[in-house]
Amino acid sequence: MVKKTLVLGVSSNPERYSYKALNKLIEKKIDVKAIGNSLDFVREVKIHKLKIPFKNIHTVTIYLNKIRQREYYDYIISLNPQRVIFNPGTENPDFYLHLKNKFINYAEACTLVLLSTNQY
Repeated sequence: MVKKTLVLGVSSNPERYSYKALNKLIEKKIDVKAIGNSLDFVREVKIHKLKIPFKNIHTVTIYLNKIRQREYYDYIISLNPQRVIFNPGTENPDFYLHLKNKFINYAEACTLVLLSTNQY
């Protein structure tokens, strides 16, 4: 199954977990899109600043705190992903309710761990 993934809140700083997750997704040959605060590239993947209406997104993996997530609620729901992953520090019970009402699965998990243990 193709698990086209959007990394939301990605950084071009190699020390950040979002950057590491993006790299791991690329290494695993997963089709990946990225949205962050600065226009940049991580390897061949462009980091967008705008809410691009990507098609066929399976997974959204979030690297934004719950306050910064608010502006993305409608956007994420509009992508109609199969699941949303809330990485450590991004947990957001308020948003879980919105996702649940739209029948979108969510998980509190670490994308890096899921990839490393082949559970992604």
